[in-house]
Amino acid sequence: MAKYKKPPKIKPINNFLVLFILSAFQLATGFIGASVKEGFNMNAFLALALLVATEWVYLVFFYTVFHRRNFELELIAFFLSGVGLVTIGSVYPDSAFKQYFMVLAGLVAFIALVFILGHVDFCMKIRPYVAIAAIVLLIINLAIAGYTNGAKNWIEIFGVTLQPSEFVKVAFIFVGAATLEKIQTSRNIIAFIIFSVGCVGALILMRDFGTALIFFITFLILAFMTSGDIKTIVLAVTSAVMGGAIVLKYRSYVLRRFDIYRHVWEYPFDQGMQQTRVLVGIASGGLFGVGIGNGYVRSYYAPVSDSIFGVICEEWGLIFGVIMVLSFVAIAISALTNSIASRSAFYSIGAIAAAGLLLFQCGLNVFGITDILPLTGVTIPFVSLGGSSMISCWALLAFIKASDVRTYNYLGNVKKGGADK
Repeated sequence: MAKYKKPPKIKPINNFLVLFILSAFQLATGFIGASVKEGFNMNAFLALALLVATEWVYLVFFYTVFHRRNFELELIAFFLSGVGLVTIGSVYPDSAFKQYFMVLAGLVAFIALVFILGHVDFCMKIRPYVAIAAIVLLIINLAIAGYTNGAKNWIEIFGVTLQPSEFVKVAFIFVGAATLEKIQTSRNIIAFIIFSVGCVGALILMRDFGTALIFFITFLILAFMTSGDIKTIVLAVTSAVMGGAIVLKYRSYVLRRFDIYRHVWEYPFDQGMQQTRVLVGIASGGLFGVGIGNGYVRSYYAPVSDSIFGVICEEWGLIFGVIMVLSFVAIAISALTNSIASRSAFYSIGAIAAAGLLLFQCGLNVFGITDILPLTGVTIPFVSLGGSSMISCWALLAFIKASDVRTYNYLGNVKKGGADK
């Protein structure tokens, strides 16, 4: 009889070594990106250097003060944010510092929300107030926002432009996870259904189809995460009704989208110009790209928002573009792994919903701009230009971070230990 052998122990990740490699990569690509325009653009490079410095301060502080060892999620987010910052700085150098400060604001939101999520009882108490705040924010959006690219989803307050629906994404998952964690109470499930209908209904009125679809899919994920009883069936039926309402409301709008869907090459100088240019750019970039700043997609519409995936694939290479997409898959796998051992259903539901939202939004952008799906105009999380989106993405990452039992060692709720010890 063969002697049993214990499986080899997996060596933990050396977070400092990984961050060192990431920093070297970011500084090298940042230097190239800052050299794209005539002369060397110091602002673009300094913004990237500040990001690298922020990453090290964050890692050292939480490693030494709070004894955290699980930095995998943050490293992925830093990687994606750095790629976005380099690309944005190479296209629009004047926007580099703005994007850095938005990453910094997102990181602050991430830290704050992780601390809040560490206290489940407190989260349950503030759940109604978060739901009310989200609805009020959408009402304000409907009241004062103007139409931008056909959607009424931007407001300006004291000279600062915001997209309220991005913050409502965070509230939607927070309220959903806190409510469905107590799914046995009928009043809770009815309240969440009303809240969900209110959020999606407001987005329909704003004509923000892409975000409405993201909310709809997130609702499905939240429904799937509940038990398989009659209440789950109610959630599924409600989600179907919500989906039907979106289609009916946007019937003409959706039909116009489908006019060129899978037919972009028939309209290469009209409705299909954006997608055909991106497809040509991806093909011309090949596996390894033509080099940062040497592509042509950057000269067409929305090079640092809707079309940024095309810019990256053309200049950084298709292999790099695939790696970037796989980063979101890694975030989703992390959420799945964490949810199995999480301390509460609140953490499991929140983590899976947040990861599903990020992965689905990335897929909508990538598959939309490459004509695999109809183009919805949503951005790539962490990568595309946008302050509200960046803050929202980091806040969503907090739900996944909170589901990891290693995160709250300092509270004494779990046994200390982990990587790098």
